[in-house]
Parts: sequence; C-alpha cells; structure tokens
Amino acid sequence: MAKQNTDEKEMSFLDHLEDLRWHLIRITVSILICATVAFIFSGFIFENIIFAPKRMTFPTYQWLCDVSTMVGVDDSTFCAAEFPFRIQNRTVAGQFSADIWTSIYAGFILAFPYIIYQFWRFISPGLHASERRHSRGFIFASSFLFFLGVLFGYYIVTPLTINFLGNYIVSAEVSNEFDLSSYISTVRSSSIAAGFIFELPIVVYFLTKIGLVTPKIMRKYRKFALVLVLILAAIITPPDIASQVIVAIPILILYQVSIYISKVVVRNQNKKQNINV
Repeated sequence: MAKQNTDEKEMSFLDHLEDLRWHLIRITVSILICATVAFIFSGFIFENIIFAPKRMTFPTYQWLCDVSTMVGVDDSTFCAAEFPFRIQNRTVAGQFSADIWTSIYAGFILAFPYIIYQFWRFISPGLHASERRHSRGFIFASSFLFFLGVLFGYYIVTPLTINFLGNYIVSAEVSNEFDLSSYISTVRSSSIAAGFIFELPIVVYFLTKIGLVTPKIMRKYRKFALVLVLILAAIITPPDIASQVIVAIPILILYQVSIYISKVVVRNQNKKQNINV
C-alpha cells in the first residue's frame, strides 16, 4: 500500500514536470514567433527604436534641454546638435548577430503577457478557487508594470546613460567609437532591467502569500531598502546625482506600493482565518 502511494506521488511529480515542459515549449514558441515578426521589421526597430536615443532629437533630450535652459544651465550637453561619438561594427558577423539577438529580445518583450499567462497556468492548480479568479488581474498588472518599466528604462535610463558616456572623455586625443554590440547592450539592458525592477509589487505579493514578507518587515527595513535602491540606481545609471535621483524616485514609490499590497494580502488572510474559526 505504501509503495502504491509512493508511485502515485512519483507520477504526480512527473506529471508536473511534463506540464512544465509544455508550458516552456509554448513560451519558447511564442518568443520565436514574436522574434520572427521583429526580424521582419528589424529596419524600423533599429532606425526608430534602437538608434533613436543617439540622436539629439530624442524626446527626452528635448525635455531635459528645456529644463536645463529654464534653470540657467547654458552649457548643458542635452542641447548639443549631435553626440560626439560614432557606432561601428568590428566583426564580420556583428551586424547579423545584432539583428538576430535584437529580434529575440524584442520577441521576449512582445510575448511577455503570454509568458506570464503560461506561468500563471502552471501555478494556478495549486491555488484556491478564489485566488484563481484573480488571474486576469495578475496577468494585466504584471504586463502593465513590465511594459511601464521598459518604457521608463528606454526613455529615462537609456538617454541618461548614453548622454553621460557618449560625452565623457579623458583626453581630446581619444575619440569615442562605440562597438555596435556594446551600444545595443546598453539600450537592451537598461530597458529590460527596468522592466523587471518594476515587477517588485508582484514579487512582494507572492512573497507575502507564502509568508516570507510582511508589511511590518518591509517598514522595519525601509532604511536599508533606501540604501539598496540608491545602490541599484547607481549601478544602472551614470555616476551623477541627478540621474540617480530620477531613477531612485519611481523605485521608492514601487517599494511603498509594495508595502500597501503586502498589507492588503495579510488583511485578507486574517479575514479568512477569522471566518474559518
């Protein structure tokens, strides 16, 4: 009898692995489909998205130029005619590789809602019926926060990084000629990293559900979280105070929102416990 129960548990575990395998296959196929579409429109993506932050006509530079002029900073680099650097390709297959990998990452971004949907389908059988009813809200919230983070990274972090590093020189004898892969990596990492950072409220929600995080803990370590946020802002932005503050503010807001979400989750759990009692 014990052996029979063990076999059932083993089959159940294997069934979960099989289920996970099919979810991963569907995720991979969705990314490849979206990547194929991105590859077809790669010309538009490179000209109007990837290389847009290297032009001074980019909206962020226009806004920062107006702000710097308003506060009386006449020598602002945001008001220059063009950046003092060029982008070059130094490998035989460099442009082809850049096209392929850019399409794959673009496919991941486009397929993100479906990826979250597949993730939810995998974990939802282990949740209560009342929790499964909120699946649409979870998928929408996760996708919204991710895309909001990507836009923040693209329109705020990326321009600040390119402006600082593109104008930074150690000597007039040295000219900036950035490699294509290095430039694309800067745009990609700034955007996608910000997208994942903006998922903080979702992560806190699940950590609270399993009891690893509580509002009390988050309030207690708020000061340490502030230090971590400033360190994180220093890592993903240029080493100037203004850029770090601009990036740190939305992360701090997300942290405060996460405290509220954790508080709501704990309150709902306490209500259920009182009802059961």
